[in-house]
Amino acid sequence: MKNSDNLWEKATHPAPAEPPRRSFALTGHSIAIDPRHNAVRPDLADVRLAEYVFAPHYAAALPCVVTRTVTLHAESSPTSEPLADLDVGESFEVLEVLREVAWGVSPDRRLVGYVDRTALDLEA
Repeated sequence: MKNSDNLWEKATHPAPAEPPRRSFALTGHSIAIDPRHNAVRPDLADVRLAEYVFAPHYAAALPCVVTRTVTLHAESSPTSEPLADLDVGESFEVLEVLREVAWGVSPDRRLVGYVDRTALDLEA
């Protein structure tokens, strides 16, 4: 008798039941997030965008004031593309300070970028 024909074996040792499949669907519209205007990077995002984007880490903005004219750059390098010049007294919302630069949002200009941290009223 072949093993596949052994009905007693099948009756006493039934195949394990498969767990019910759980499925899910993402609903709603995807929105396009422009990182030049919304503080989103692959590693960090503004906590105010948590409802719209997934990021490994979120940061709350630290409001600062520009203390001397400074250039807002697209990248952390001072030789990267300049986005705007921020004037004394303008607001800048810092999300990360990394060495000599701060990454954040210029709410007046609605631009995201990097500035020289010494041009902000941050405490060292």
